[in-house]
Amino acid sequence: MIEIITSVGLPVDEKLMIKKNRIGSGQKRISIVTGIHGDELEGQYVCYELQQRIEQDKDKLKGIVDIYPAMNPLGIDSITRSIPAFDLDMNRLFPGNIDGNMTEYLAAGIMNDVAGSDCVLDIHASNIYLTEIPQIRINELHADTLIPLAKLANVDFIWVHGASTVLEATFAHSLNSIGTPVLVVEMGVGMRLTKAYGDQIVDGIFNLMKEMGIWTGDIKEVREPVISKDPDDVCFLNASSSGLFIPEVKHGARLKQGDLIGKIVDPLCGSVLDEVRAPISGMLFTIRDYPIVDEGSLMGRILRDGV
Repeated sequence: MIEIITSVGLPVDEKLMIKKNRIGSGQKRISIVTGIHGDELEGQYVCYELQQRIEQDKDKLKGIVDIYPAMNPLGIDSITRSIPAFDLDMNRLFPGNIDGNMTEYLAAGIMNDVAGSDCVLDIHASNIYLTEIPQIRINELHADTLIPLAKLANVDFIWVHGASTVLEATFAHSLNSIGTPVLVVEMGVGMRLTKAYGDQIVDGIFNLMKEMGIWTGDIKEVREPVISKDPDDVCFLNASSSGLFIPEVKHGARLKQGDLIGKIVDPLCGSVLDEVRAPISGMLFTIRDYPIVDEGSLMGRILRDGV
């Protein structure tokens, strides 16, 4: 059943409406949230594919699945990260204020509707510059609650961040702080969708639903994620010069120290400005997707072997 969870008036007799599709009934509820950033479209496919699979065996559903495909519909329509006209990042507005301005009112309406879910997946993509393997990022303040859920979600990597790096005005932090468990999924690249990653996450959602007692049908075997809790586990690669980045390895590659990741070249002179090599051995879980780089641009991230 499609419901309008909150809406506000716009100029010229238009309305901004945020909608969800509620499937099933029961005591347990899982919520799938995406589109907080309008240029992150990977979650759109997850919403579609999840509903397709549920419809095939709807009698196996024993709880509620709430699907929120477009939390920032104006951003999605215009393919912009923020809320257009306001130039505000929606993921910096929570928990909102029901008596506040338009954006605060929308954020409060979203919070009120999602709060109380037994589990929430907040699905994001990377930006247009980087590609990420499917991963879940967790604030260490909520790690004890969230890591057991994250291990069921069929991601490759669980990255636990220090509390000092977490922005309190995010959707996930605001809900986790009031006892609604939220898993932040990052995968793929901005303004695109990666079907294989979407399918992987949908498999994980069904596994979560099975564990929660919401789904009684068959599920696929899920992978065992690597869990990183130490900031020193992750190595950041930054460009030493400006130019054109040409990758030499695939995303997710297992690297040895010294392996060539790519080259930064000068198209004008036809010269190689720098060779980007792995400073440590490990998994390349982030890689530069947009080829033009400036000095200092993030080229990738490597998860150290042995984690």
